[in-house]
Amino acid sequence: MKKILSLFVVCLIAVQSALAAPFIEGFEDLPFPDTLHQIPADNLSFGNEETSLVEAYLSGNTSFDKVEKFYLETLPQLGWTFAGKKNRILSFVRENQQLEIAQEGEQPLVVRITVKSQN
Repeated sequence: MKKILSLFVVCLIAVQSALAAPFIEGFEDLPFPDTLHQIPADNLSFGNEETSLVEAYLSGNTSFDKVEKFYLETLPQLGWTFAGKKNRILSFVRENQQLEIAQEGEQPLVVRITVKSQN
């Protein structure tokens, strides 16, 4: 019983930290680490009833490894499943959506977030 209670408390703390993070403008429920800020002029969004694409850029003085750790810990709590990593691109899936988190620049770090959906 103590193990179950401890696991519950750890999960609750993790969910609270995910919900405390700021969310990316233009996305329903995608947080970003507080070490980054969104570059609003670079947002892109288009689509129709069948498909859509939303893209945003984040920047800050941190490493992609820390950003990767944040998303690997946070996104599964929001229903995303890690689909793999190739070079500096993380891939996640959720229902009919594909999410990519890619390093675009290094100093300062620039990260591109892309969500594609298909019905």
